[in-house]
Amino acid sequence: MVNEVKAVDVQSLHIELGRDASRVHVLKGIDLTINQGEAVGLVGPSGSGKSTLLMAMAGLERAGSGKIIIADQDITTMSEDELAQFRGRQIGIVFQSFHLIETMTALENVAVPLELAGHNDPFTRARKELEAVGLKDRLSHYPSELSGGEQQRVAIARALAPDPTLLLADEPTGNLDATNGDMIVELLFALKRERNMTMVLVTHDLRLAARCDRTIQLNSGKIVTKSDASS
Repeated sequence: MVNEVKAVDVQSLHIELGRDASRVHVLKGIDLTINQGEAVGLVGPSGSGKSTLLMAMAGLERAGSGKIIIADQDITTMSEDELAQFRGRQIGIVFQSFHLIETMTALENVAVPLELAGHNDPFTRARKELEAVGLKDRLSHYPSELSGGEQQRVAIARALAPDPTLLLADEPTGNLDATNGDMIVELLFALKRERNMTMVLVTHDLRLAARCDRTIQLNSGKIVTKSDASS
């Protein structure tokens, strides 16, 4: 269920990347509001700025100008330490590449970030999250012993373990075959419903975009259309 409460409010966002002659104006005055509990798909051609916009919402790309307000806090004014702490509490991130640590088990991959963040009982929490994504019997397996779909499930468990209010996913099915991709899509939306999270997805997968409450199309660093998935 979507509440008429702003979860994300992007105001006149400009971002330039690169230096000197190679400098590129990637985002050009983005204005976007996402409500609490909403699922939004960011779509558009490669190079349109959708991943940069997602990373800016995560505080992993810095705004040149404009504001990004998440949970009533302007993250563009935060220091790197403040951003890291804020991300740890409020934002979960899932990438196309799973970014698991190869020398750690599934359980450790989820628990260690919680431990570093000072969670009271990181391994119990990690075990619970891995069970929630269907990996109860794979806790002691290393990434090399897991399928691509299972590795992405570990990454999702890691993102959700701190109980964030906002989940950001950049091409979460991009490295998976169709069957595993469909399973990850079902899992993401089931978890979103259960936790009433806000979710923003960057995707080229039109089936994934169609599951969202709304799609936002970018082209050349600007929003060109905003539409309900049903329209």
